[in-house]
Amino acid sequence: MAQAQRIAILGDEAIALAVKQANVDVIAAYPITPQTIIVERLSEYVANGELDAAFIQAESEHSALSICVGAGLAGARVYTSTCSQGLALMHEIVYATSSMRVPMVMTIVNRALNAPLNIHCEHGDVMAERDSGWVHLFAANVQEAYDLTFIAFKLAEHKDVMLPVSVNMDAFILSHSIEPLTPISDEDAARFLPPKDYELAIDFDNPITHGTMALPDTYMEFKMQLKEAVEGVKEIFPEVVEEYARISGRKYWYFDSYMADDADAVVIVMGSTYGTVKTAAKKLREEGLKVGVIGLTMFRPFPEEQLVEVLKNVKAVVVMDRAYGYGGLGGPLYTDVIGLLYRNGIRIPAKNIVYGLGGRDFKLDEAEAVLRMAAQGAREGGFDTHVQWWGVRA
Repeated sequence: MAQAQRIAILGDEAIALAVKQANVDVIAAYPITPQTIIVERLSEYVANGELDAAFIQAESEHSALSICVGAGLAGARVYTSTCSQGLALMHEIVYATSSMRVPMVMTIVNRALNAPLNIHCEHGDVMAERDSGWVHLFAANVQEAYDLTFIAFKLAEHKDVMLPVSVNMDAFILSHSIEPLTPISDEDAARFLPPKDYELAIDFDNPITHGTMALPDTYMEFKMQLKEAVEGVKEIFPEVVEEYARISGRKYWYFDSYMADDADAVVIVMGSTYGTVKTAAKKLREEGLKVGVIGLTMFRPFPEEQLVEVLKNVKAVVVMDRAYGYGGLGGPLYTDVIGLLYRNGIRIPAKNIVYGLGGRDFKLDEAEAVLRMAAQGAREGGFDTHVQWWGVRA
């Protein structure tokens, strides 16, 4: 592990640095706030000779992802980034990418979907693609967003995975914040990510078919293979993060947790809010409240077995969603968690907090209130409501 120099860097620029160090071959992009800075910096790296890659500015996000599919099938290491309406426009190709087993990485700078027009943080954009067969990772801070980009490439290109991976980071809260970053060296990056070896790459001497027609007698078998590939990621993930830990000194897991092992009540969250709730939990622990926090890193595939090991020992859980399943039972993460509880025989009260839509602030005192609510639910054996929209004005 080479000695690293700590720097201060904008979140979007940290992603661009990681992609440059990953030595990608093709970048296809279309600008949309607040991810545009990522591809602007990458275009500068290509233009000034720091990165030997093809930079293609497409006419739309749909085209950008289509270019990545073609380049990926040709054997290139490919990258793109988007958010919100851009990701929605990619929707058709999102499914094609995973079903055709194209290894690639896309940063999603999570932003609210229209209407009304809003450019701030919300997780609803990726939730529209949550069951598409992609691997979805969430960063809690800029350092994690940088590190998870390397992990995503390694995971995507693993011979037993060969799937697209998204790295999600909160719009503006992370993308436009300057935070400390300890990057790995270019040499370590090259050792961690050697040139891509894609056994299904297009070869005119040994032709194979991609994206063929599948009628009812074969279609389900293709989808079963995709299901097995996605679920198999959980077995490969520990190997990848262990290798990255050896070069970076930073160890990742399916989730990060704070004082959850002996907690009576646990709050589960994704993204930058984990840091806020973790800080609040530290204060409440000093007051004697046995509360803990889980910050989910891997959302798809959902780490059921690993979460069960924590949740089977607690008395109540509160799940925080920065998105909502309109007409359903609650937010997407909440419905996953209550499904996990039910089928693993864990009979504890669970509550959903829907918060922060459209970038609405979620402050430290609010995190304390949520944790106190979780502790009260553990003491009393239940909550007054299943779902609460937090901070909505009357």
